[in-house]
Amino acid sequence: MGKPDVSHLPYESSFVPEILTQEHKIKFACHPGVSCFNACCKQADVMLAPYDVIRLKQHLKLTSEQFLKDYTVPWEMDSDGIIGVKLKTNEDKHCLLMTEKGCSVYDDRPAACRYYPFGLMGVKHTEAKTDEQNYFRIEEEHCKGHEERNFLPETKEISLGEYRKTQGVEEYDKYNLDWIRLMLKKKSAGPSVGTPSVESLQVLFMATYDLDRFKRFISSPNFQAVYDLDAKIFDEIQKDDVALLEFGYRFLRQVLFGEITIDTKQDAVNKRSEERKGFWKARHNAEMEYANLNDPRYDPAVMGDEVMRDDMLKAQEEAETASKKDQEK
Repeated sequence: MGKPDVSHLPYESSFVPEILTQEHKIKFACHPGVSCFNACCKQADVMLAPYDVIRLKQHLKLTSEQFLKDYTVPWEMDSDGIIGVKLKTNEDKHCLLMTEKGCSVYDDRPAACRYYPFGLMGVKHTEAKTDEQNYFRIEEEHCKGHEERNFLPETKEISLGEYRKTQGVEEYDKYNLDWIRLMLKKKSAGPSVGTPSVESLQVLFMATYDLDRFKRFISSPNFQAVYDLDAKIFDEIQKDDVALLEFGYRFLRQVLFGEITIDTKQDAVNKRSEERKGFWKARHNAEMEYANLNDPRYDPAVMGDEVMRDDMLKAQEEAETASKKDQEK
């Protein structure tokens, strides 16, 4: 199969949208009586973020694999081959989840549908340390929700921030934000992180979209042999898809950018070793202090209280381990 045409993607686009803030005032109506009702769903081009997939697969009572197979199509998000997903449509480009009465999954509809006719845009300027979230207007000929003739008596002018609340989009933004930041960081890092390997791209897709497969991956002997995962966290991510997604974001920061977000087995060994060193030093100091109080012959000024060296600590730790093993026999 040939390489998909990605000339329309944002990283190559010359389109510069008008930047809107949450204070921007809008007046918009979408309801069964509006003259364009369902028109946007009949021309659907809806990109899904990771939290969208969680809500939709749960609504439809499907595994992530089955949902992705039945209701989405992949698309190439950038020139390095990062794959995202869009809602699948029929031959007429109608959304598969649309009915004559409207959206069949309305309570769990994707963030892009909730925002429409506006959109969320993550921006990270070259010299900035943090990203910022801005908004933009989507102007399409078929959408008539801005026209006064379609307003209801209760349609009021509100801020974009208030509109977000009425559409329940804040929860979606909360759980998709780290995904947006991963994409922004990957884009802003550019050549410094290199082109992701095929394996990295597969892990990226699995840990954001195919969460049921990611859950099995975390439970695999290979993963368990490398990463030191707290039992409480492991139990939580086995039961809660949102916790699993947030863990996936942590895991990807380590895989893609080398951030240490999850201890490996060796990290855990080294960490415990350092903690034991602290324990032995504290114990040694306490014993010396007790001795000094009870026997003047242990006065450091006379004896010279040497700080316990690492090799001494190691020897004591090994001795303690051997002693415990003998007791267990």
